[in-house]
Amino acid sequence: MSEATIAQKGPYKVELEPGEYWFCTCGRSASQPFCDGSHQGSEFQPLAFNVSETSSLWLCGCKRSKNLPFCDGSHNKL
Repeated sequence: MSEATIAQKGPYKVELEPGEYWFCTCGRSASQPFCDGSHQGSEFQPLAFNVSETSSLWLCGCKRSKNLPFCDGSHNKL
């Protein structure tokens, strides 16, 4: 499997309302950290996740987290 493009070397802080979201796993999306379909034709697929209440979250920007879509500090090892 190919490695994802590093979208940024740090997390994205996002404020999300309850609902379903699609996290970009390929790193190519122009609407980071969310999927815009840029993975088409690659081996990558977006990662669906749900938010149950309005939340401030840190989503992975480097695409290397072991806890996607959430940041686990993996960007500190790049």
